[in-house]
Amino acid sequence: MELTLLGTGAPTGLPRPDCPCAACAAALGPDARAATALLLDGTLLLDLTPGAAFAAARAGRSLTGVRQVLLSHPHDGPAVEVPAGLPQPGRVPDGRELTLLTGHRVRAVALDAPGTGYAVTGPEGQRLLYLPPGGAPAGLAEPAEPYDMVLADVVGRPDALAKLRAVGAVGPTTDVLAVHLDHDVPPGPELGRRLAAAGARAVPDGVTLAVGAYEDVPDVPRRTLVLGGARSGKSVEAERRLEAFPDVLYVATGGSRNGDTEWSSRVATHRERRPGSWQTVETCDLVPLLKEEGPPLLVDCLSLWLTDAMDSVGAWDDAVWAERGEKALRERMQELTEAMRVTRRTVVAVSNEVGSGIVPSTASGRRYRDELGRLNAGFAAECEHVLLVVAGQALVLRG
Repeated sequence: MELTLLGTGAPTGLPRPDCPCAACAAALGPDARAATALLLDGTLLLDLTPGAAFAAARAGRSLTGVRQVLLSHPHDGPAVEVPAGLPQPGRVPDGRELTLLTGHRVRAVALDAPGTGYAVTGPEGQRLLYLPPGGAPAGLAEPAEPYDMVLADVVGRPDALAKLRAVGAVGPTTDVLAVHLDHDVPPGPELGRRLAAAGARAVPDGVTLAVGAYEDVPDVPRRTLVLGGARSGKSVEAERRLEAFPDVLYVATGGSRNGDTEWSSRVATHRERRPGSWQTVETCDLVPLLKEEGPPLLVDCLSLWLTDAMDSVGAWDDAVWAERGEKALRERMQELTEAMRVTRRTVVAVSNEVGSGIVPSTASGRRYRDELGRLNAGFAAECEHVLLVVAGQALVLRG
C-alpha cells in the first residue's frame, strides 16, 4: 500500500494565516505544511482540503483515480468545494466497515472526541490507522495486532499513542507519523527531537511512503538524563518524553515533607500535569527499581536522592565525612550508576545543574555541589541521551 501525504499540517495549515508567533515565522520551505490529507494507492482520499488537486500534482500524483473520499474532522459536510471528477465526500459510521472495489477495507474507529478515525487494510494486508486532530481511540480491545503505520496528532494528543501502545496496536516496527502539525512546537530540529523521543517522526508535505516499511522508525532512547537549573523546565521536558507511553512509574525522591505547604504546592502542580495512567511512588531506593523489569521510570530527581544519601552517611559532619562518609557516599553513587548501566527499563532521570553559579559560602554547600557534579557526570556516562534545559529550551549534549 502506497501513501502520499498531500498535507501534514493543522486544519488551518502551518504557518497559520496572520499569526505572528515565532513558530509560524520559522515555518518556511519544507517546514510549511498544508492541512493534512492522505492519498492511498491513488484511489482513497482521507480528508478533502483546500488545494488538494494542486498538492497531488506537486507530489507527482493525480486525483483522477480516486474512488472514495472520507472525512475525519468533526463536521458534517465537505471542508471545501469538491473538485470536478471527485466523488462526494462521506463518512463511515463508527464500528462499520467499508469495502472498496480496489480491495481496500476501511473500518471507522470510535474516538474519545468528535470526529472519525479510520483503520485501512490494503489489498496485500498492510494496516494503517489515521486519527483526526485532537482525537484518540476509545474502547480499544486488548491485545491488538500492531498497525504497520499510524498517523495521528502526536503533539496535541500524545496519550493517543500511549493508549495504542498499551494494547499492542503500536509496536516497535510501527511507523508513527505526526500529522495535523500546528505552531505548538517550533518546526525543524526541535520538532524532530520531540517526536523521536515518542518514537514518532514527521515528513514534509508531498512525500510518498510504502506502508509496512519500518527502516526509518526512530529508536526510542532507553536512558535519558535531563539537567537544568531551578525552574528551567527540566521536569516538564522529562515528563514530555514519556507522555506517549502507558503505565509510567513516576519516582519522586523528595518525599511529602509534612507541614511544608510550599513544597506540597509544588508536588500538587507536578501531579496535576501528569497523565492519569501514571503511577507515583515516593522513594530514594532507586537501585531495586532499576534492576526490576517493568514500565518506564521517570526519576525526579537525582539532586534530592543525593541529599538523602548524604544524610544517611553523615556527610554534613566534617569528622564523619573524613572518617567514613566520603567512602560510603561514593559506594552508593557507584551502585546507582552501575544499576543504570545494566537496566532494561526505559528511564528518564532529572537532576539539577548547580556547578555554574556562585560558589557556596559553606563547606557543606560546596561538598554538596561537588558531589552532585560527580553524580551527574557518572549518570550521564550511562545514558544514550543527555539534555541541558535552559529557559525552557532543551540543548542536546548527547544523542
